[in-house]
Parts: sequence; structure tokens; C-alpha cells
Amino acid sequence: MPADLAVIGLRHHGLPLAQAAALAAVDTLGFDPDPRTVSELAAGRPPVEGSLSAAEIRRMLGAGFRATGDPAELGRVRTAVICTPTPLGADHTLDLTALHEAARTLAARLRPHTTVVLESTAYPGTTEGLLRSVLEEGSGLRAGRDFHLACSPGRHDPGSRTHDYAHIPKVIGGLTPACTEAAAAFYGRICEKVVRARGPREAEAVKVLETNYRHVNIALVNEMSWYCHDLDIDLWDVIRCAETKPFGFQAFRPGPGVGGHGVAIDPNYLPYSSRSLGYPLRMVELAQEVNGRMPRYVTQRCAQLLNEHGKSVRGARVLLLGVTYKPDLGDLEGAPAHEIGSRLMELGAHLSFHDPYVAQWRVHGHPVPRADALYEAAAAADLTVLLQTHRTYDLQGLAVKAQLMLDSRGASPTGAAQRL
Repeated sequence: MPADLAVIGLRHHGLPLAQAAALAAVDTLGFDPDPRTVSELAAGRPPVEGSLSAAEIRRMLGAGFRATGDPAELGRVRTAVICTPTPLGADHTLDLTALHEAARTLAARLRPHTTVVLESTAYPGTTEGLLRSVLEEGSGLRAGRDFHLACSPGRHDPGSRTHDYAHIPKVIGGLTPACTEAAAAFYGRICEKVVRARGPREAEAVKVLETNYRHVNIALVNEMSWYCHDLDIDLWDVIRCAETKPFGFQAFRPGPGVGGHGVAIDPNYLPYSSRSLGYPLRMVELAQEVNGRMPRYVTQRCAQLLNEHGKSVRGARVLLLGVTYKPDLGDLEGAPAHEIGSRLMELGAHLSFHDPYVAQWRVHGHPVPRADALYEAAAAADLTVLLQTHRTYDLQGLAVKAQLMLDSRGASPTGAAQRL
């Protein structure tokens, strides 16, 4: 049967859109080529960690949402939104393979007057370059004349209780003014505010700016953490005072590394286009370099603390608290805990971990023992390292129990633990 919307790609970017649309009474179909993803959703279970909860999935199903792996159903929708993952590849460029395959699948079934929107993270030029060419070649239709084509970069804050899909303004840039208005009409049904960009490249560049803004500012404060530690300055007090400035400053805080799905993007690396500036974005490169050093720095601080207390890393019992990339989520994507654990193991430490959202965790292919009795494990460990600030952690109580504690997030009460 026809549907108002097809969400193509049912993972971290696609599921929030499908949820918002279904709960706004938009007849929503979810398409994913992975049979396991489809079967898990049909059974009311989240297909990936850190996405929606089982209760949220069941509510979507109750609102009429259905998932399918049958491409034929894409030929009976009014709007198709591509939300496939575009992770960084080994060469540090965005891997557009899944996006390309989704476009090919949709193109073979594309009907006139359909609105196609790209939400996946992509380089500026992807919508009117790669995506447009694949859709036109596979369908025989022309974008801007026979079907509408636009970009609306994903803006999702996983696990947030305040920033849900409907309340985050949607930026939209269409190939033509009519394309923009067609996409705006759709998003206006599920979002409170729609922001019209000049075109798809501007909309794609919004994602580049927003993501790189986060990475560059985290890198700055991570460098400040090294600087302040070497000069015996309390960085956390510095930040507390600085954020009282009512203009020109936004507080960012250091941490053990930057994880998650919002990767830093250098738009000059365009594997499908010859139009490049010929030089990298230096700020982005430097931010990646600085943030990439944080797991090594945390490991060095662990060794330093143990040494100051007459212990060696080799043979030390080290408990890692929180191994996910974000608080109160079970998503391990890009979490710095893996590299920190790996480095500590290479130095000879005996690792254990605790995370209320992770039942099993492996480093170098080996399972790391999970501490079920948290306070007893902290008391037994030579060093406890807080990597993620899940709400269930009583940091004051843990600091009292732990022999030695390193807080990489600055979340524990002042004086309760060593801070990064």
C-alpha cells in the first residue's frame, strides 16, 4: 500500500526520523537491506545499540510504522529520505558506499513527483553530484523537473531528553526553489521550525560547520588540559569562571577522546569530484590530531598516578567506568575506552570494566571481565578510571571506595578524585 514516507537506512540517523514521523501520524515505511534490522524492528527490538529503546520501537509500530527489506515498496511513496551511515573509511574520508547503494535501489523505483531528501552526512556537492546522477541515470527522470531533490542534514542528539526530532530546527536546501518548498512542506508536518538554505551545497556545508565546530572546540579545551596540568592549574575552575562571560564564549570540557557518529569532516577530500581547493582544512586536521592523542594522554596519566603511589602499570588492577561514547547510552561507536583499554593492556595492566549499558566488552578480541559488584570492584582495584558519566554513578561514593581514582570528565566533586 502507498506510504507518505520511506526512511531508507534504519540505524542511528534513520530511526529518529521514522519515530518522529510515525508519531506525527505520517504513514511511514522503513527500508533497510539488512534482514536482521528488519526482523528486529518487526519484533519491537532496537536493531543497533544506542538507538531507540524497545518501548519507543513498540510505540512506533503501534502508530503504524513498518519496516521492510523489499525494494519494490519504495515505488509507492511520496517522500523518500536517505539516512544511510557514512562512516570514516581507512583513508579518513567518508565512506559513501551505503549511500550510493541506497540511491541505486531507490532510482530503479523512483516515480515522478516524488520528493527525495538526503539526511546522511556527506561532502558539499554530494546531493547535486553523486546522488542526483545516480537517481537520474537509474530512473530516466530529471531532478528539479520530474522529481524534487533536496538535502536536510541530520541533527540528532542521541539520548537527549530535551532535544527531540520535532523541536530541532530542520535546515533544507533544494536543487530548485520548488524542491526546497516540497521538502519544507514535508518536514513542516513533523518539525516545529524549518530553515531554508540557499541550496543543497549550503545545507551540506551546515553539517560540516556544525560537526567541525564541536571537534575544534573540544580539541582546544583538550590542549588546555595538558597546559593546565603541566602548570598545576585547575582547568575545571578555569572553565567554571570563564563560562560566566555572557558573550563570546561557550564552555566545552575535556575528555578521554571524541567518539560517536558525528565525525570531523574535511570537505576538501572529495573522492567523486575534481573540484577541490587543493589544500586541507588545517583547523580540522589539527583538531583530529589533538583529539586523537587523548586516549594516549589518559593512559600516560594512569601510569603517572600509579607511579606516584608506588605502583607500576604492569600487574596493576585497573577498573574502567563507562565504556560507551556518550552518557546513558549503550553505543560503543568510536568510544575512546577501547584504545585506552588496549594501551593499558599492552602495558601489562589487568583490566576490568563496569557499564550499566554494556553487558560484554572486548579489547584486542579478548573479553574484559565485567565488575558486577561496583563498589567492591573499585575498592579492590589499584586504579579506577572514570571514562563516562552515566547518571547511575554515585561519583562521591565511588571516590571514597576507590584506592585511587582518575576522573577524565571532571564530573566528580572537587577534591574527590584526580581530574584530567
